[in-house]
Amino acid sequence: MSTAPLVRIRGLSKVFGEADTRVEAVREVDLELARGEIVLVMGPSGSGKTTLLSMLGGLLRPSSGEIWVDGTDIATLPESQLPPFRARTFGFIFQDFNLLAALPVRENVEVALNLAGTYGAEARARAQELLTALGLEERLDFPIEKVSGGEKQRVAIARAIANRPALILADEPTANLDSHHGAETMRLLRGLAKDEHTTVVIVSHDERLREIADRVLWLEDGRFRSLQALVRDPVCGMLLDPEDSPASIEHSGQHLYFCARGCRDEYLRLNTPIGRPESAAGQEA
Repeated sequence: MSTAPLVRIRGLSKVFGEADTRVEAVREVDLELARGEIVLVMGPSGSGKTTLLSMLGGLLRPSSGEIWVDGTDIATLPESQLPPFRARTFGFIFQDFNLLAALPVRENVEVALNLAGTYGAEARARAQELLTALGLEERLDFPIEKVSGGEKQRVAIARAIANRPALILADEPTANLDSHHGAETMRLLRGLAKDEHTTVVIVSHDERLREIADRVLWLEDGRFRSLQALVRDPVCGMLLDPEDSPASIEHSGQHLYFCARGCRDEYLRLNTPIGRPESAAGQEA
C-alpha cells in the first residue's frame, strides 16, 4: 500500500464577491493528509471550515491553489469529470443527513452505488451487508422518516462508505445526535479509518470528536493556526490567539487572555474578593 499522502493541498484560497463585498473565506492553505488518518478541523463559525471541506470534495471550485487527491488535481479537473471522480473517491456525511425521503433505507444506500456504476443484485447485496453490519437489518425497507436520528446517521455512514472511498468528508456529523448516538458515530468513523485505511476529514464544533482524531487543526479567518499557540478564555472557554485577544490580565501569577472585555470583567467579578481593589486582583492589559 502506498505511503504517499492521499491528499496534498497547496496555496488553496477561495474568495467570494468583489470590492466592498469581497470575502476571503480560505487563504493560502497548505495541508497533507495521510492514508487512514482522521483529521478534525475546528474553528469559530464563519472561519472557512465548510468552504474548505466543499473545495476538498470537489463541490466548490477554488479561486487559486492545488488540491491533489490520490494523484489527481481536482482543482483543474474538467467539470464533466468531477461527478464520476467524486462518486469513486469521496464519501460525504452531512449534518442534516441529506437522505432521500422518497426512498426506503436500503435504497438510499443503493443510490450511491448506482452513481458509481454498481447496479442490481450487486448493489442490493452491498447495501444490505453494510446496513446489517451497522445494526439496521430490521430497518432495510423502512421509510426514512420512520427511523430515528441515530439510525439516519448510520444510514448516512453506510451510504458514504458504500463505494469504499479513499476519503470521507464529514460536516458536523454529530451535531443532531444525543451523547449516545454521537459516541456511536465516533466509534464507527474511527473503525472505518483504521480497518479500511480510509482518510476521514471532519469539520465540527463538537469537542468530543477530539477523542478519535489523529490530528486537530484550528481554522480561523481562513487560515490554519497552531493549537499549541492558542489559549482558552477562562470564562467562556473559547480558544483564541493571544496576539488578537482584546483583553488580558495578570492574576495569581498567570497571564490570562479573554475573547472580550465582558469576559474579563466577569472573571474579575468572580475572582476579586469583596472590598479588595480591582487592581490587586491582577494587572489589566
